[in-house]
Amino acid sequence: ALLCSRMQPSKDKNTEKAEPFYRLPVPKKKTSSEIINEARNVLRTLKTQRPFTPTEAQRKLFGSGSSRAPQNRPPSVFSLHASSFDLAESRPVSGVRLSPLDHKPVLVTFAKDEDSSISLPKPPADAAEIRKLSSARARFFRRTSWGNFLSAKMVPPGQNEEKIDTEEPAMMNDLCRSNNNRLAEQRSYAPFNDESRQLICNEHISRLEKEDSLKGTARKVLFQLRGESDQMKKPGTSSSWPRSPGWKRGVTGSEGETRINESEEEEIFWHIKILPILHELEKVEDNIENLCLACTKLYQALNEGNMLGKRFKRRSVLLKILYKLVDIDSDPLCLKLAKIILAMKVDGKNLLSVCKLAFKICRNEKNDYIIQNDRLLDCLLEVLRTEDLQKNSEALLYCMGAIKFMSGNAVLLNEMVNKGAVEMVLQLMKQINNVKENDTYFSNLGHLLVQLTATLRKLADFPPARCQFMCNGAVSELCVALEQRMNDKDICTYIIRIFSKLSSYSDFCAALADCYRCYILFLALLNKHQKQQDLVIRVVFILGNLTEKNNQAREQFFKERGSVNTLISLFQTYHELDLNAQKWYHERGREEKNHPKHPSEAEDVLIKLIRVLANLSIHPNVGAALAATHRIVELLVTVLEYKSVDDCEELVISAATTINNLSYYKMKSSAVQDKKLHIAELLLKLLMSNNMDGVVEAVRVFGNLSQYHEICDFIMQKKIYKFMIALLDAKDQDVCFSACGVLLNLTVDKNKRALLMEEGGIGKLVDCLQDFGPADWQLACLICKTLWNYSENITSAASCFGEDTDTLLVLLTSLLDDEVALDYSLDTDLRDNHKLYWEREFKPVAEKLLDRIQSHRSHLPAVTITPF
Repeated sequence: ALLCSRMQPSKDKNTEKAEPFYRLPVPKKKTSSEIINEARNVLRTLKTQRPFTPTEAQRKLFGSGSSRAPQNRPPSVFSLHASSFDLAESRPVSGVRLSPLDHKPVLVTFAKDEDSSISLPKPPADAAEIRKLSSARARFFRRTSWGNFLSAKMVPPGQNEEKIDTEEPAMMNDLCRSNNNRLAEQRSYAPFNDESRQLICNEHISRLEKEDSLKGTARKVLFQLRGESDQMKKPGTSSSWPRSPGWKRGVTGSEGETRINESEEEEIFWHIKILPILHELEKVEDNIENLCLACTKLYQALNEGNMLGKRFKRRSVLLKILYKLVDIDSDPLCLKLAKIILAMKVDGKNLLSVCKLAFKICRNEKNDYIIQNDRLLDCLLEVLRTEDLQKNSEALLYCMGAIKFMSGNAVLLNEMVNKGAVEMVLQLMKQINNVKENDTYFSNLGHLLVQLTATLRKLADFPPARCQFMCNGAVSELCVALEQRMNDKDICTYIIRIFSKLSSYSDFCAALADCYRCYILFLALLNKHQKQQDLVIRVVFILGNLTEKNNQAREQFFKERGSVNTLISLFQTYHELDLNAQKWYHERGREEKNHPKHPSEAEDVLIKLIRVLANLSIHPNVGAALAATHRIVELLVTVLEYKSVDDCEELVISAATTINNLSYYKMKSSAVQDKKLHIAELLLKLLMSNNMDGVVEAVRVFGNLSQYHEICDFIMQKKIYKFMIALLDAKDQDVCFSACGVLLNLTVDKNKRALLMEEGGIGKLVDCLQDFGPADWQLACLICKTLWNYSENITSAASCFGEDTDTLLVLLTSLLDDEVALDYSLDTDLRDNHKLYWEREFKPVAEKLLDRIQSHRSHLPAVTITPF
């Protein structure tokens, strides 16, 4: 019986299929050898490079390729000043908003009691005191004109200067009444109207009394500190400012009035720790370095005193000072300010302004280093985590934009992942996805979603982040966003870029393949944005990844309505674009060969698209349907017609591989079968090229097509068989395997067997068997099959195999000895698999061939074979 490349009848199916040249008879049960030789499967998937995404030259809220018109999107560049902040929003939380007074303030007198003595303000005792007060009053108004909101009261204890209090009268009373001296309190109320401010001044307190009061209280607290110093120095204890039970701020109220209590310790901490730093910040004539240092000390002091956040009485005074410093145009200083302002938990207009300030700082790539050292990221992630989406959508937009800029830095990107940024961003996306299309916020949230998806795209590049994508349900949320924002090209592009990156990894690819909704979405995108090359190329790349190893994904995509028609439409569109581009190059590049070496945009889409077709054809039912689709085969053949391997190697080889896959299906309706002679003529051009990958692919296709008599005649007529025999000298297993397959199919025809005697064909087959046999039982089996077909009508071993007879006899005897043959292994771990393949595939054919030769040979010669 002849051994040819025909598939044996299957017991499981009634239909019989023709077997290509390099596929051995299918074993009854799947063997592990199929895994070892996966690269040699008759149907092969295609791999390709992920589409290149260029880095934006400048950091912008929306990239240069954005589909949003400038007038319809928030600005990336804006001016930011102290006036951008709302001072009214800076007041501390009181719990109750008080109603405005509907009458003018009146002077109130208080009766003396046993504990306190309160009288009206008294004039200074002498002219010197009058001058001091006048001077202090003038300084107050002069300073507030340029933004100094510090009152004279804020000078640290010990300085010989009168103090003017701009706080509410009741707040100073709390401190004065807590002192042992029970200082007399005086209040002066100045009526105000629309044209002037109300100035509330505390009574004139003598310097000695005031210093004694503050120092006395400070001594009391410091005495307590000494007693607790040992405890504070113990490992694990906090070094922050000590707190007594009265340290906590609470809200008390009576008869509808509520105010924030401030403990005695907090008041002293403010004067001793905070005020000296604030006075440093007053000195705007100082250099930036000093101001930055002061801001660093201020943040540390506020953190130490638990004064960060909203429930801090002097928060408004502090924020007013910080807002004024924004006018100093310095990124290092503004970074310090932004960090403190964000830590103070501002909201409304102030939150928007400080997020814009952070955005402005992060927009400059040169600031990445100082941002790394100042931990601004923590503050921004906190905003992302806690702020209300609908109330602060614009602030979140610029906050997310700043984080997006940070993600362009490798150090900050790593920090983001470690701080759980992926989970936070996906949670925010989930909130946005819950907003319905008819909601008034829906449109504006699209701008935020652009920043969010752009950030996720950067995070997807970072290996440690990928598991977080998987753990936090990124696939489902991204698909929901893609479905809701199908009309927003910017959002679609970023989501597709995320999928493009992550689908290159098997775990994420499997998760995406299980989301059946994604196939419908991808087809909708391809139909809607067919001429958007940057979007189309990534979608087809993703589809190629999904169908590369997943048979269920191949079937699911093929079943979607209009899937094949969409692929054909894309193929035609980009084929025409490529033809026009090639015509343009030919017209303008006759004197200089300036055709680009890398694939053009149209060529790149075609490469990815053909890869999808090749991968789909692996599925038996899908492959048979594609092979019968004449338009697909016509387009593939057209690629081979107008494109040479020198023009675009990957495109031509991909087209040849796909034709090879489709040629596997032997049916009357096969479009490949109808065009087989024309395909053979095109393959001859590829075979004669200097591109070895192209040559091997052409040989593979000839291996399938050579099962047809017309193609065998074509091979003989064009002397292609000589080329196949020459390839046996390539010393490459895959090349020898492909060439041997064509020769095997040629030897099925009795009239063509003599070709092996030409060009030393028998000797080269024996050499291949000796060189590769023990390491590649599949190739060894193919060689034995070819020699078996060739020797069907043998009369004498010597006349049939010539001078190679003795070598072949000894070689077969040696390879059939399991002790000798299986002693050689490329990898000892694969010994059992090699043995299984040797027993089931190689041994039956080799034993028959050996018996045939021995039966036509009287004695066994003494021929030395080189040990394996």
